[in-house]
Amino acid sequence: MGRFQGKVVLVTGSSSGIGRRTAEAFDAEGASVVVNSARSVEAGQALAGELRDGFYVQADVSDAGSCEALVDAVLDRYGRLDVLVNNAGITKVIPHRDLDAVDDDLFRRILEVNVVAPFRLARRCMAHLAATDDGCIVNVSSLAGVRPTGSSIPYAVSKAALNHLTVLLSNVVGPSVRVNAVAPGLVRTPWTAEWQALHDSMATRAPLKRSGEAGEVAEAVVSLAANRYVTGQVLVVDGGLGLR
Repeated sequence: MGRFQGKVVLVTGSSSGIGRRTAEAFDAEGASVVVNSARSVEAGQALAGELRDGFYVQADVSDAGSCEALVDAVLDRYGRLDVLVNNAGITKVIPHRDLDAVDDDLFRRILEVNVVAPFRLARRCMAHLAATDDGCIVNVSSLAGVRPTGSSIPYAVSKAALNHLTVLLSNVVGPSVRVNAVAPGLVRTPWTAEWQALHDSMATRAPLKRSGEAGEVAEAVVSLAANRYVTGQVLVVDGGLGLR
C-alpha cells in the first residue's frame, strides 16, 4: 500500500524525462496515473502500459479545447482527480544577450505552454481536486524562475510567472487544495542530452558537484504532493547550484 493508493494523478508532458519519472514514482506509490503528451504518442502509450493502472491521453495543453478534453478523459475513466502535476513545458536555447533572436511569436508560445496552460488546467481541475479529501497541484518550474539563468529569457520569465502563480493559487484555494512547485536546476533529461559541456561544468559550479537526475526531481514532486501541511512553496532542487 503506497501513499497514493486509490488516488488518481494526472502528469502532463509525461512521456519522457522528469514527467516520465514522476509518473513512475506515483505508480510506485499505488496511484492510477494518467500519462500525457502532445506528440510522443507511442512513448506515452508504452509508459502507460508499463504502469500498474496507467492511462494515456494525447493532448496539447497549450490548446484550450485539448485541455478540456484531457480532463474530461480523466474523469470519464476514473470519476475523480486527486493530483495534478503541471510538468509540460517548452523552451528554446537563446543567449540572454541576443534580444533580437526572441520574436513575439516565440515569447507568446512559451508563455502559453509554461504559464497559461498550467493556469487553465488548474482552473478546470479545481472543483474536482477540492472534492477529494486532499487534492493538490504540483507545478514543475525551474531554477531559472528564481535566479537570472536559464535557456532563454522567455523561458526564465515563464518559470518566474509559474512560481508566482503557484503562490497566488495556494493563497486562495486552501484548505481544500494545496498548490506547490518544484524548481529544478540542471537535470539530465532528453531535453539536456546535448548539453554535455554544461553537465561537465557542474563538477565545479554546484556544491553537490553534479547535475541532477530526473528521478530526484520526481521524488520532490511526490513528497510535496504527499505532505498535507505544505502549500504555497517553491522547492528548489538544484544540488545547490543557485547558491553559486
